[in-house]
Amino acid sequence: MISDITDVVLEELEQWQTRPLEKCYAFMFVDCMYVTVRNNYEAKEYAVYTILGVNLKGNKEILGIWLAENESKNQWMQIFDELKTRGVEDVFFISMDGVSGLESDAKSIFPKAAVRRCTVHLVRNSLIYIPTKEYKKFTRSLKKVYGAPSLKSAKNVFDKLTREYSSYSGAIDVWTRNWKHVEQLFDYGSDIRKVIYTTNAIEAIHSSFRKVTKKEHFLVKMLF
Repeated sequence: MISDITDVVLEELEQWQTRPLEKCYAFMFVDCMYVTVRNNYEAKEYAVYTILGVNLKGNKEILGIWLAENESKNQWMQIFDELKTRGVEDVFFISMDGVSGLESDAKSIFPKAAVRRCTVHLVRNSLIYIPTKEYKKFTRSLKKVYGAPSLKSAKNVFDKLTREYSSYSGAIDVWTRNWKHVEQLFDYGSDIRKVIYTTNAIEAIHSSFRKVTKKEHFLVKMLF
């Protein structure tokens, strides 16, 4: 019965997956999540690659959903290359989590794009080194860094934070190693910064996927 249902929409699904895209997107958010796919009576986790685009009119559009056995830089490169063949010529900003080497490779496909690491992910990565009781205070201090009115102000706040949390060097090191991404935020106005500092827009989409796929594996199977 499931096969009969999914067969009805397969042609339409294939058309959606290969449809032409716009030449230019102002923002592109990329992220990957893992879901359980039932394939040949075997349940197995697969990586779901999702890209959300925001066009020049401000309209959001899911550019595509791809499945693979795991997340890798090579798979992302194939996806970016596919977007190019489907008509995308330019992207202003690409926001992503940190897959090693992906930033430079994304720019090899879209050389004019400003590639951004998700600030919220940096916050999460640094919290690993902070005691639970200090979470709220530490995150409030971090928000004053990336939410500062200027880069100079951000540096001053970070210097103060570094001294205050010197005993948690692992947390500070996360931000020191990725400081270029903080600096990059201040190349743009506050309105742009609010959009590019996080990948929450696409994580919200993945959250809605999880609600559907938690109990219903066959819905994911439709995309496989």
